[in-house]
Amino acid sequence: MNDKEIRSIVEALLFIWGDPLSLKDISKILEIEEHHVKKILDQMMDEFNYNRRGLKIVRTKNNYQLTTRPEHYQWISKLSQEKNKKNLSTAALETLSIIAYKQPITKSEIGAIRGVRSDKAIETLLNKDLIKEKGRLDRTGRPIIYGTTDEFLKYFGLDDLDDLPDINNFDIESTEIERKGE
Repeated sequence: MNDKEIRSIVEALLFIWGDPLSLKDISKILEIEEHHVKKILDQMMDEFNYNRRGLKIVRTKNNYQLTTRPEHYQWISKLSQEKNKKNLSTAALETLSIIAYKQPITKSEIGAIRGVRSDKAIETLLNKDLIKEKGRLDRTGRPIIYGTTDEFLKYFGLDDLDDLPDINNFDIESTEIERKGE
């Protein structure tokens, strides 16, 4: 099987599956070494981007998924007429940021950082599959610890958590002063 045929099969697999497919699974299906499949996927990603096709291949960790280009959202949304898809509230974004940078973290630790309870925000993030329960601490009350999910990475277009901006680059004090002055 030549590379052109492999690219065609990979594109069909990603299209029909819909959800992310691991490099290992694609390699197993094609009966080809992972490094060769990765090389082909990287070429396909470059080709899709260079030709500005309506679809693109997104990599999250070692999983690949065929998606539409985010810049085409306004037209796609007219077709799909998504109902009730709300953006994240400020409280949910604050909570998600804390979890992303401090994970694993408990609800009470999140509340201590935010200065308010975060039950509703955590519930929203769990429902949107952006965070998940990572276990429980072995202390009084056995509090649940939370962390981000692969859906979080996909939602924000990250390959892994190392792609998060360095928290030291944020000017938190001036942001807090600006917010208090509103």
